[in-house]
Amino acid sequence: MSSLEKLPVTVITGFLGSGKTTLIRNLMQNPQGKRLAIVVNEFGDVGVDGEILKSCAIPDCPEENIMELANGCICCTVADDFIPTIEALMALEPRPEHIVIETSGLALPKPLLKAFDWPDIRSKITVDGVIALADAEAVADGRFAPNVAAVDAQREADDSLDHETPLSEVFEDQVSCADIVLLTKPDLAGPEGVAKAKAMVLKEAPRALPVVEVAEGVVDPRVILGLEAAAEDDMDNRPSHHDGHDDHEHDDFESVVIDIPEQSDPAAFAAKIEKLANEQNILRVKGYAAVEGKPMRLLVQAVGARVRHQFDRPWKPEEGRQGKMVVIAEHDDVNEAAIRAALVD
Repeated sequence: MSSLEKLPVTVITGFLGSGKTTLIRNLMQNPQGKRLAIVVNEFGDVGVDGEILKSCAIPDCPEENIMELANGCICCTVADDFIPTIEALMALEPRPEHIVIETSGLALPKPLLKAFDWPDIRSKITVDGVIALADAEAVADGRFAPNVAAVDAQREADDSLDHETPLSEVFEDQVSCADIVLLTKPDLAGPEGVAKAKAMVLKEAPRALPVVEVAEGVVDPRVILGLEAAAEDDMDNRPSHHDGHDDHEHDDFESVVIDIPEQSDPAAFAAKIEKLANEQNILRVKGYAAVEGKPMRLLVQAVGARVRHQFDRPWKPEEGRQGKMVVIAEHDDVNEAAIRAALVD
């Protein structure tokens, strides 16, 4: 790559638990000969996704090319975090040939695209494309409002009403900004659910968009890398609910970090998380736990009441086998005492 060429950046966006990290892991394992760099933006104080990706580092994407931003939403911390991180990646030797940014599940992509117009970097990088991931089962079930039927009935009865929840606005903004939408977990949705989810995505899209089914994050990198969309120059075709506002609020969501004692049974702990999600309307749980008699860390990730767990790597001596879980919910649904009691007591 000559010093005059702009460095391409792909933005991977999508709702909580839609499969962004799994997709990037597969890209790292099949980079098409490109030297990749990864930027991971977490929501919460405990970095989980960054550690997962670092454990998958390969020569074309070594660990030093994987950077984590955990100080808040990437589109709200541009000057403090995003710009310095991009500059640091561009200064690496050898220089990365493509940067992949994994946003948090709550990030709005359009404010992030505006960051690429900052004077320090606008002549050096370009947004190759915005890839939005959507959980096919969740989209088909209409989980972007507490009571979708009631909201629809109100809207039909009074055109002046717009009672959409923050979750729906995040989803719609991500689809509106995308160059390609990937429907993930099609096996859980089934053919009927996938068809319904695709119809909902296309209904929200402001222009014709390709919608591709992806299972376990496996997709030909040629489908999503090298789009040459120059998205930073195409802002008018990517409408947002927050157009005309200088920022957007994250007070609608809250994360709680819970220290987790050593567990005796991974399945029993997963059942606690499932019960918590059902009773407290939890959106996302992710983190690590220690299991009695096991030298490996237990990685736990949950989307709603759907919990997955696996041993990922041995504990490091300095970690002291201290388990931690990040629990994310809409602000009004957060009851820290109840969450702590459900997971710890």
